[in-house]
Amino acid sequence: MGLFLLTVAGISLSGVMMPGPVFAATVARGWKSKFAGPFIAIGHAIVEVPIMLLIYFGFYSFFQNQSVKIFLGLVGGIVLIYMGRGIFNLKNNTTKIKDTDPSSTATVAGAITSLFNPYFILWWATVGAALIMKSVVFGILGFALFGIVHWLCDLVWYSVVSYGVHHSKRVWGEKIQLILYGISSGMLFGFGIWFIISSFKWMV
Repeated sequence: MGLFLLTVAGISLSGVMMPGPVFAATVARGWKSKFAGPFIAIGHAIVEVPIMLLIYFGFYSFFQNQSVKIFLGLVGGIVLIYMGRGIFNLKNNTTKIKDTDPSSTATVAGAITSLFNPYFILWWATVGAALIMKSVVFGILGFALFGIVHWLCDLVWYSVVSYGVHHSKRVWGEKIQLILYGISSGMLFGFGIWFIISSFKWMV
């Protein structure tokens, strides 16, 4: 089991460290709070755990359905573009973000950017499903430990990102905020457009 869990950690880290919508949300929320990362990870888990359970109980074929991927791509693309626009507007209105609870907004951001990411769903329908099937060999304990190790990888990475972003404020000053918000909004815009285009390709 130890070797299996090490494999889970390696594969999970390789996936979570790839830039994506959740990473962009972490960068944006990390500017306000160095503890945004753990709340992003919690929001991510709110979406991830039910998917893991569904796959464990044999419903992984649902996430491989073409219609599901098309729907998530279209809706997710629109949602990410909307979030990108909101972050872009915040760079010129920092008062708004200071008046919000960073924990609640980070949790919601983590959940939304996960739920409406068709490639997140696709990962679980393929790589994630394969890992879950391997965990079944070790029984319910193996599945539980798999989930814990996978989530700890999310927690550690997003915590490091949010802390690093927040620390950069002290090092580089307030001017870096414009750059970070610009990068975050640009990433969300880009992924949103990419998801929509991918959905149209899946329709063909």
